[in-house]
Amino acid sequence: MKFKVIGAGLAGVEAAWQIANKGYKVSLYEMKPIKKSEAHKSDLFCELVCSNSLKASRIESAAGLLKEEMARLGSLTVPIARQSSVPAGGALAVDRDIFSKSVTEKIKSHPNIEVINEIVEDLELDEDTITIVATGPLTDGALAKSISDITGGYLSFYDAAAPIVTAESVDMSKAFGASRYERGGDDDYINCPFNKAEYEAFINELVNAEGAIVHDFDVYEGCMPIEKLAKRGLDAPRFGPMKPVGLINPNTGHRPWACVQLRRENSKGTMFNLVGFQTNLKFGEQKRVFSMIPGLENAQFVRYGVMHRNSFLNSPKLLNNDFSFKNKNNLFFAGQITGVEGYMESAASGIMAGINAVKKAEGKEPFTLSNVTMIGALSDYISDESVKNFQPMGANFGVLPAIEPKIRDKNERYAALANRALESLGESMKTL
Repeated sequence: MKFKVIGAGLAGVEAAWQIANKGYKVSLYEMKPIKKSEAHKSDLFCELVCSNSLKASRIESAAGLLKEEMARLGSLTVPIARQSSVPAGGALAVDRDIFSKSVTEKIKSHPNIEVINEIVEDLELDEDTITIVATGPLTDGALAKSISDITGGYLSFYDAAAPIVTAESVDMSKAFGASRYERGGDDDYINCPFNKAEYEAFINELVNAEGAIVHDFDVYEGCMPIEKLAKRGLDAPRFGPMKPVGLINPNTGHRPWACVQLRRENSKGTMFNLVGFQTNLKFGEQKRVFSMIPGLENAQFVRYGVMHRNSFLNSPKLLNNDFSFKNKNNLFFAGQITGVEGYMESAASGIMAGINAVKKAEGKEPFTLSNVTMIGALSDYISDESVKNFQPMGANFGVLPAIEPKIRDKNERYAALANRALESLGESMKTL
């Protein structure tokens, strides 16, 4: 049996890594550098487009639990992310270039992985090859049509990325370094504080600024453009990405009315991204409006925010919880195209698809995880036929079954959920 993985993003490299480490040869197809999507700039694998943050590190958080489960399953990307991390308080953020370069080197140096730089235009399914489609949410052209013909079409939404500014252009006489609740070092985040008048003036300009495109697609809540969030109400951003909780402005001794956090973008700390400021504004409007943020009056933007179309399958009708396709033998999908939302969620689906591609080839039962684990719960969600209005889902404790009797303290409850998940994972791994 042959193995073929299409796409060298987070899901694709994890799938190929699992197959190769089981002793099988695998062909990994990647269209870069021949062609790049509208959102990609680098020739490297696993290019991080929207943000350099892989979310919380603590195991007692949903994102941290997910990464720990992945690491125990032999993830490629989690150890590399930890090695290429940059300070980000309680989050795991990475130097994008170091991360992508390290992943690319690992994949290209594996003796069982053959990298084929080619634009795949047709799935060309056959009985002698197990194919994993991990082409991401920006799949287009002939391949998108080929997938659509097999699956009966896509669902679509738009995703947005935040701007990046240079650290030296931030006015630190107005901004200050601090992590929320003093978690992490003071240089992990730069905070731009607003008083009430500054905030209201900023929101007024934000909601009236000119957008880059008009579209009729739904926007995933986790990547809501800041201007669209602001149109929901004056205080919506102040209770969202501009929340001031956990921060004290050392210049005033008080909590700001609102605050924009800038998160370190690279290991040298020369660039910072505007946290939660995914946007669809025209570049000129971004410069005008975001320069109203205290401390960013003279900011140098090294990248403006962009917005791009994402596509995903109606997975509950099409996929099993091992990420295999219900109506086509030897076909798997992985990554955001399946409706898992987030960098590490995509990578985790690649791990599961790779493991189960090998199980399929060996004629063994699929490897699945209990829904008390984060990976198991997400796998169940994307394959749950009772879901009527399917939308992308990221790691969160809400997808896990509750612990009975209920633990009132949130921190204790999350710790108990994490411990239960890892114990279950350990039992399941005995079948690998």
